Amino acid sequence: MIRAIVTDIEGTTGSIAFVHEVLFPYARRHLGAFLRRHHQQAEVARQIEATREEAAEPEADLERLIAILEGWIQEDRKATPLKALQGMVWEAGYQAGDFTGHVYPDAAEALRHWQAAGIALYVYSSGSVQAQRLLFGHSDLGDLTPLLAGYFDTTTGPKREADSYTRIVEAISQAPEEVLFLSDVIAELDAARAAGLATCQLVREPGMVTGDHPVATRFDEVSVDGMGVDGVSVDPSGLDEARFESGGSDVRR
Repeated sequence: MIRAIVTDIEGTTGSIAFVHEVLFPYARRHLGAFLRRHHQQAEVARQIEATREEAAEPEADLERLIAILEGWIQEDRKATPLKALQGMVWEAGYQAGDFTGHVYPDAAEALRHWQAAGIALYVYSSGSVQAQRLLFGHSDLGDLTPLLAGYFDTTTGPKREADSYTRIVEAISQAPEEVLFLSDVIAELDAARAAGLATCQLVREPGMVTGDHPVATRFDEVSVDGMGVDGVSVDPSGLDEARFESGGSDVRR
């Protein structure tokens, strides 16, 4: 019996386009100015020092660090200090109303249904916990954070390693077989399954490669029964591209 669901964000609860066309460009445009204004604040200074360590440039000055971080954004590097600093920049953007977080309506509806049924809901994303809270707290569909019991990011471990999922099920005090992991990425699903979790791949975009996990194109196709998950097999080449337009279209660039 599934007692908890852990979901990815990008390509799963929300559009990949929102992350790459709204959030990343916004951070790239505003990160330098943010760091120049706030580099002496304690948490910002801590992440600046962590950037020096990860880049192996202990003597790097602020302008060099800004260049490193902007390069990491371009590479989509999963660097923990970058994710933390991006979250700080995005917080300012959300609060200013520059954009809202994209969440598919079917995902929000399913999360409400599952929570009402007594299933605990968690998020596991490469974005920082702060960024996750911001996205769901300022979503296109309002504040969805009351639906979520907790958040996990790369401080728990890489998403493509089974040990990360073992740590999550231990943290939420559930047996692995009672936890369902939702993602669009086969390698993440493989890792979760290796840790004993039930899995389901979200195939929201045309041309996606599918593995040997149950498959659904929408959250309302994910069926939770007494033994696990029944996925709906689909031909991903036939998906309607219009479904995947980014939310947050009111972003002020």
